[in-house]
Amino acid sequence: MSIRLQVSTNPNPNPNESGKRRTLDLGNGSEIIDIPRFLPFDESWKLFDYLDKEIPWTRPLIRVFGRSCIQPRDTCYVASVGLPDLRYSGYQPRAYSWDEYPPLKDILEAVHKALPGSGFNSLLLNRYKSGNDYVAWHSDDEKLYGPTPEIASVSFGCEREFLLRKKPSKTSQVDKCKEEPARKRSKKDNDVNQQSFTLKHGSLLVMRGYTQRDWSHSVPKRAKAEATRINLTFRHVL
Repeated sequence: MSIRLQVSTNPNPNPNESGKRRTLDLGNGSEIIDIPRFLPFDESWKLFDYLDKEIPWTRPLIRVFGRSCIQPRDTCYVASVGLPDLRYSGYQPRAYSWDEYPPLKDILEAVHKALPGSGFNSLLLNRYKSGNDYVAWHSDDEKLYGPTPEIASVSFGCEREFLLRKKPSKTSQVDKCKEEPARKRSKKDNDVNQQSFTLKHGSLLVMRGYTQRDWSHSVPKRAKAEATRINLTFRHVL
């Protein structure tokens, strides 16, 4: 089954709404762009249904800290022809073609229009079927993405929390220990070195610059997240 959906390329049809584009400077060349209402609500549900039913989801066996386990979410990989193979945690997914799933090309076009100058050529899809599905703390700092990868994340379905935390610096840790009590230091660290976003249905969140070098991110388990969430992360492979 193949369908062609019309996707809105205007991330802000009403600039007075609270869902307008927001840019967050994380410092030292790291940046987040958050567009809570990137795609129209009803169109996003059509896309959700298509992705849930038509994408060839798999839940692979991966290796984490030397141990084999089932990945705690479903996944699928789409990429342009001729790119290096993707491999993570001992798993090498099959690369499907953009032409096999035309709605993904529509979403890609919308993302490119929202982010002028971007040139995404690969897509990792993840499906979280309940609050028990998650992504552990990590950074997408593989060499095939280059030193300053731009990663655009489009979400559908159940809202989930997305966390960012700054990677520790040995030098800064020593300096802070000398300067102030642990209680005050802990509160400051939480304010400056951690960020939280709610990834809404039809939203777009972008990590830019040195975010992968200096920050880690996760989608933690949440008991109240009972419905399915589907996430598309667009990347540029060198």
